[in-house]
Amino acid sequence: MFQRLTLVGYRGCGKSTLGPLVARRLGWPFLDADAVLVARLGLPIAEYFASRGEPAFRAAESAVLMDILAGTAPLVLATGGGAVLAVENRDLLRARGGTVVYLHAAAALLQARLQLHAGGRPSLSGAGVAEEVPAILARRAPLYQAVADVVVEADQAPGALADAVVAIVDNFTERRQ
Repeated sequence: MFQRLTLVGYRGCGKSTLGPLVARRLGWPFLDADAVLVARLGLPIAEYFASRGEPAFRAAESAVLMDILAGTAPLVLATGGGAVLAVENRDLLRARGGTVVYLHAAAALLQARLQLHAGGRPSLSGAGVAEEVPAILARRAPLYQAVADVVVEADQAPGALADAVVAIVDNFTERRQ
């Protein structure tokens, strides 16, 4: 089995914050799929999304995920929040994502985080954060759960959350050997 950790969850749940912390503790490289996607597109996600539309964005997101998970090297990966929308991506995450952790956060916590810092992320529905988060989270939560080996509550401090996730990875690695 791959020595990998893949973090999934709604935008703002902490994947990009937690990933580097866990990677340092495991001694594995970290990749943020959204950062790789931005570098490949040559545009910020919001700008690409606005100019090319969601279908083109999702296709590019899937291509990046496929490229990242093609190898066998150890890796900590933070996926984009919508990566689980495509069935092919869910299959890929299950097959090549290693230990997949769903960082679960309640809609209220996500709303608060996104209102403070949306990070250049586009609105997916044209609605504001207050309306958009609960609706989209309700649709995506079953998909995150479907690919996850483990669900972790993302309402902890980053250091404590990193400790918990490293313990999960260690446990899954021991069980798979």
